[in-house]
Amino acid sequence: MIVDAHRHYWDPSRLDYGWLAHAPAALRRAFLPDDLPGDTDACILVQAAPDEAETRFLFEIARDMPGAIGVVGWVDLESPDVEDRLDRLIADGGGLLRGVRPMVQDIVDPQWLASPSLDRAFDLIAERGLVFDALVDNRHMRALYERLGKHPGLSTVIDHAAKPDIAAGAFAEWSGAIARLAQMPDVHCKFSGLLTLTGPSTDPLVLEPYVAHLFEMFGAERLVWGSDWPVLTTHATYATWKTCASELVHRHAPTAADAVFGGNALALYSIHDASRKSA
Repeated sequence: MIVDAHRHYWDPSRLDYGWLAHAPAALRRAFLPDDLPGDTDACILVQAAPDEAETRFLFEIARDMPGAIGVVGWVDLESPDVEDRLDRLIADGGGLLRGVRPMVQDIVDPQWLASPSLDRAFDLIAERGLVFDALVDNRHMRALYERLGKHPGLSTVIDHAAKPDIAAGAFAEWSGAIARLAQMPDVHCKFSGLLTLTGPSTDPLVLEPYVAHLFEMFGAERLVWGSDWPVLTTHATYATWKTCASELVHRHAPTAADAVFGGNALALYSIHDASRKSA
């Protein structure tokens, strides 16, 4: 079974996606399941707006979409009633909510993640058995390390390999931070969103040192494939990225394709009934 562990759907006519105002024009429209038919066996839907209403919108989509096996949503982690908010989302999802993703990359303060005021919220994420999807880049790596140090056992996945600046060839600082985080056994990494970091060129060869480092640090058992569709469409088709990723996995872990392209995601997000949902 192939699981796309990072897919977005959005509809700007229904909800406010502030970041789209600065995104490529091609992304400033609705992207819904009919826009990407018959691509993988299963997928996990990931939030794209800092709004609990959008998480519930994804629940609606997932209930009507056989291949949707989970949702990574958003909750106001700074709210005094974060526990009630989180529990309401869990109840409303009816088992679909598998993770929580604050939009860290859009928060002005690069140290926001390390704020003590968030300690209780992250304890709740861990207590509820949810995954923390870390949408971060190089600005946030120190704060992320501090945050995870407070919550041993918290299942975490770094989205898009923490967005290395591949277009500029930046490697040393990113690779050091990734190596440090990979020492934490409960930290995984999404093998996703890399082609969109290459700048105007989409030559997959430029990905090689970054992908090699990810396999060396996390091993194939902690890498999780995702498409980052439809953001992906600014640089490549869904099929192009899936083929590119398959070739990279074959070079670095030829016996681990089933894990990277499905098994690891099911284990990370504790999904045990994917075959029923994707049938």
